[in-house]
Amino acid sequence: MKKDISAVVYETHGNPAEVLRIEKQPWPKPAPDEVVVQMRAAPINPADLNAIEGKYPLRPQLPATPGFEGAGVVVDLGSDVTTIAAGALVILPHHIGTWRDALAVKASELVAVPPEIEPVQAAMLKINPMTAWRLLHDYIDLKRGDWLIQNAANSAAGRAVIQIARDLGYKTINVVRRQELIEELRAEGGDVVLVDSENLREEVKSVTGGAPIRLGLNAVGGESALHLANTLAPGSTMVTFGAMSLQSLKIPNGLLIFKDLRFRGIWINKWYDNATMPERMEAFRSLFEMTKRGLLKTKIEKSYPLSEMKIAVAHAAQGKRSGKIIFEFGA
Repeated sequence: MKKDISAVVYETHGNPAEVLRIEKQPWPKPAPDEVVVQMRAAPINPADLNAIEGKYPLRPQLPATPGFEGAGVVVDLGSDVTTIAAGALVILPHHIGTWRDALAVKASELVAVPPEIEPVQAAMLKINPMTAWRLLHDYIDLKRGDWLIQNAANSAAGRAVIQIARDLGYKTINVVRRQELIEELRAEGGDVVLVDSENLREEVKSVTGGAPIRLGLNAVGGESALHLANTLAPGSTMVTFGAMSLQSLKIPNGLLIFKDLRFRGIWINKWYDNATMPERMEAFRSLFEMTKRGLLKTKIEKSYPLSEMKIAVAHAAQGKRSGKIIFEFGA
């Protein structure tokens, strides 16, 4: 008889520290086309907290288990499953709820991970590194030596942009809010790291020798996004994928009329929904290769067991962290 599992559950939207609880559930049984995955790691992303608060476009039916991202090991196969083997490390789909010890999931929705990759890193490849990969491939045809600029460069997605761009031969201008991040991001491979200010355009022009910047990546909004847009060459594109300042884009008419800038957005969940499995796997193969070579790595500030869920969630909600907060599950 398999033991019960622990799962994080919420029955109403609100402050995560208040509405989340841990409940015991029976060990999952796989349908014929499903497998049972025993979780190894699941991060706490801003989107997870927003979903619990009811401020995210994806609203699962309540009661729900949070967690858009995670990795685990296949421990049981449904009678019809032939595509994946017991013992495989897999990345889970984003609609399943990963903050629990184990779950049953359709085999066709899993992404198998090379065994050389640590479960903790595999658990964090699906959202931020994949967002970074799409940002660098889907909007502007960049060549080796081309410049791009991003704000929130110390975020998990921003660091992934630095790491991937460096491998592809693109040069990054990385905009941050705190002086103490400059050396750290330079050490990670950021070509230029600047503190955001009204003078950003002049500083950028100075450090790049006036080279054209055709891609801007915005995860902040408000004044920061405007500073970024002002650095871009005519006909360039700015892609928004976050709104950390909770401020709207304020783009002067002149940037549209005289510079013909294009403003786009990406929500990685929507990309997954629209991509075919071969398209997803092509991108994952590149991310796996970089991870195996040690070129792509997500920083972790602290890992917690699921039993310390309330402390972990409160920690993840704090600003000025040095890395991700993640749940690790016993093997």
